[in-house]
Amino acid sequence: MRRLAIFALLSAGVPALAWGPEGHSLVARIAEANLTAEARAQIAALLGPGETMRGLASWADEVRRSRPETESWHYIDIPISRPSLDMARDCPAKGCVITAIAEFRKVLADKNASQAKRREALLFVLHFVGDMHQPLHSSDDGDKGGNQVAVTFYGNQMNLHRLWDSGLLSRMPPEDELYAKFSKAVTAETLQQWSRGTVEDWAEEGHQIAKQTVYGRLPGVPKTEPALLGEAYERAAQPVVEQQIEKAGARLAFLLNTALM
Repeated sequence: MRRLAIFALLSAGVPALAWGPEGHSLVARIAEANLTAEARAQIAALLGPGETMRGLASWADEVRRSRPETESWHYIDIPISRPSLDMARDCPAKGCVITAIAEFRKVLADKNASQAKRREALLFVLHFVGDMHQPLHSSDDGDKGGNQVAVTFYGNQMNLHRLWDSGLLSRMPPEDELYAKFSKAVTAETLQQWSRGTVEDWAEEGHQIAKQTVYGRLPGVPKTEPALLGEAYERAAQPVVEQQIEKAGARLAFLLNTALM
C-alpha cells in the first residue's frame, strides 16, 4: 500500500521536492542523534512546544509558493557537461543552496539575532543541507535538474527528478527501518570523514554522482521518448540514495554543532 500511495502522488503532478518528506525526515533524525548537548539545548530553545527537527524538516518546501524568493535557494545547477562547480557561473545573484546555507548558518550562530530569525535560519539550514545531497539539486543537463527528462520506472511514469526525490525511496523499506539501517552507518569515524571539506565540496560530490549514476546509467534513448528503468538502474541508484541521506544527516549535525557551540 505504501508504494501504491507514493506512486499515486508521483504521477499526480505534485511539485518535485528533494527527497520528499520521508527523506528529509531521515536526514533530520540522523542529525538529531548526533548533536552535541549544547547544540541540542539551543535547538530545543528555538523550537516551540512539541516541535521537532524531524517534524519541521520539510517546512522550507511548504513555504516555497508563499515565499517565491526562496525558490533558487533549494539547488545549484552545475552543468554535467562541465568538469566541476564554478560559483560565478552556477550560483545566480539571487542565491543558490550553497550561499543560502552559509547565510542562514551565520544567522543561526549569531546569539544577538532575534529568536525568530534564528529559528527560521535553523529550519532553512535543516532543509537545504538535505536538498543539496539529492544529486539533481547539485546538477543540471539543460533539463531543469531532470524535471524535463521523462522516465518509466517499473511501469510508473514520472520525470527523472521525481524518481530521485521519492520514486527510489518508495521501493525501499519504511522510514523507521531505513533510519535503523542508516544510523549504523553514521559512526564516529564516518562522521569525521564526511564532515571534511566545504559545502562547495559536498555539492561537487552530488555533481559527480549525477554524471556517473543519475544520468550516466540512463539507457540511450531519444530525448523525446521516456527512458525505461527497472532493476538495473535501481541497483545502481539505491546505494547512492542511502549514502547521500546518511552523509546529509552527518553533515547537518556537523554544521549545527559548530554553529551552536
